[in-house]
Amino acid sequence: MSTGRIVFSHGKDGEPWGAKILAMAEVARRRGLDVESVDYRGIEDPALRVQRLLDVCAGLAGELVLVGSSLGGHVAAAVSTQVPVRGMFLLAPAFYMPGFEQYTPRPASCPIAIVHGWNDDVVPPENSIRWAREHKATLHLIDSDHRLTANIEDVCALLDMFLGRL
Repeated sequence: MSTGRIVFSHGKDGEPWGAKILAMAEVARRRGLDVESVDYRGIEDPALRVQRLLDVCAGLAGELVLVGSSLGGHVAAAVSTQVPVRGMFLLAPAFYMPGFEQYTPRPASCPIAIVHGWNDDVVPPENSIRWAREHKATLHLIDSDHRLTANIEDVCALLDMFLGRL
């Protein structure tokens, strides 16, 4: 993929330009993509985060690659059916969380890759296994925790491979 835009959605307690997003943004720029990162700080309600991402995407031209971590993965998948999406790359997405299972989104029909840590104690890896099976997503399970920061090089390599296939 040589042109287009990638839009990052951070997790519940994350920030728009944390270490993971900075590293992945470099991969995206090397691939010729413009980079956006949505700031959800101070927005606790997932529905309001979905609206914020929709508002940001409305101002962007062309097909987008949505990248989301944890709650940001849930938000990206929820928005994917409402904006022109080229693909989605999700990190430990918060799907099928207790009490919120019915809100787990159905994604757009596009290439999807998920990276999830086997040692995740926030979102069980089984949730991503289930979602990936249901939606025919590529799933990478790695020896990491929820944040995946100890494996950022692996995450970036998987993102680069994903972008190269789009």
